[in-house]
Amino acid sequence: MKTFLQKAKDASRVVATLEPKRKKKILFDMADKLEKHYEEILKANKLDMTKGRKDELSKALLDRLFLNKERVFAMANGIREIATLKEPVGRVLDGWVNKDNLKIEKVSVPIGVIGVIYESRPNVTSDTAALCFKSGNGCILKGGKEAKESNSAIAKLLEQVLEENSIPKEAIMLLPDYSREGVSKLIKMDEFVDLIIPRGGEKLIRFISENATVPVIKHDKGLCHIFIDKKADIKKAIDITVNAKVQRPGVCNALETLLVNEEISKDILPLLKEEFDKHSTLLKGCEKTREIISIKEATEEDWDIEYLDNILSIKVVDGLDEAIEHIQKHSSFHSEAIITEDYSVAEEFMDRVDSSCVYVNASTRFTDGGEFGFGAEVGISTSKLHARGPMGINDLTTYKYKIYGNGQTRE
Repeated sequence: MKTFLQKAKDASRVVATLEPKRKKKILFDMADKLEKHYEEILKANKLDMTKGRKDELSKALLDRLFLNKERVFAMANGIREIATLKEPVGRVLDGWVNKDNLKIEKVSVPIGVIGVIYESRPNVTSDTAALCFKSGNGCILKGGKEAKESNSAIAKLLEQVLEENSIPKEAIMLLPDYSREGVSKLIKMDEFVDLIIPRGGEKLIRFISENATVPVIKHDKGLCHIFIDKKADIKKAIDITVNAKVQRPGVCNALETLLVNEEISKDILPLLKEEFDKHSTLLKGCEKTREIISIKEATEEDWDIEYLDNILSIKVVDGLDEAIEHIQKHSSFHSEAIITEDYSVAEEFMDRVDSSCVYVNASTRFTDGGEFGFGAEVGISTSKLHARGPMGINDLTTYKYKIYGNGQTRE
């Protein structure tokens, strides 16, 4: 492990000093390589899908795992978007001259070696590798064993591009040990690894958070809420709510719990059920909800479940305060939304709800690096330090101070 990580550390120092134009050219080469060899990626993905079905992975996990030509080309275009983003390294974040006439600059620099631990989605391999490379970092990628063949095929092609451009291939490396023991070793290698970013299931996040000695930025579960206020536009509320749940149920920014103001519950809940029935959504509700529409009972445990499936819990609340109280108790602080035409209520919701992304009259499905204009993301941080929400290239940098003097000494 130490030899493996030392190579990554050495390679990261090479990447940290690359000129922006050269990084951009290499990233475009990576995108071209994925498109040119997409059939190799699909062949590997077919092996993963076959094994996934045999292992009875959930429908949501299989959807995350699946690749076709369109998705591979989307991965390539994601790399191109990252390549064209403004250079994140070397930005002067602040600058001043002190009383001793020292010129001080606060400048963005790469973090170093970033370990990213994730599950299921092979596109994370290309997205994360490109983001780390653009931001001058080396990366150690630990994908889930269910995507082993797909991730290996993608990483191999990216490494080929690095070698073709005389860059150490170890700047992008897959952790060869897929065991829990391998992860346990990685997250304690402070000498070589500068940051761990875990994204995946609740057990994985908890294990890493409790055992890592390397700094961690958590990308926890997405238990997202929408609150429909009494002054909501009904059509807008239905369209947004249905989109947030059914457009892609198996992702972290999908809606899991819907809160409805009691004053409009009798008007809107039958309409919502009618729309959700068209999408075969399994609805669960509190006692007040089930007095209005005939659906399954929501247990207390349901308010804390990230379904990652076409299932939705519904609760009728007496107003803004109860809605916020429920969110504060059960949210993973990922993404929440309010549907209302009342500006003051909207602003109060935005100010009081302490999640990384808070929406007014829009679907939670927009919590995404690509949608935010970041090209892609390394994940959705539910931490408060050092990054929060979709993590793009600027969040993969830290800073240092450059001080310019002219012979000054301190008295």
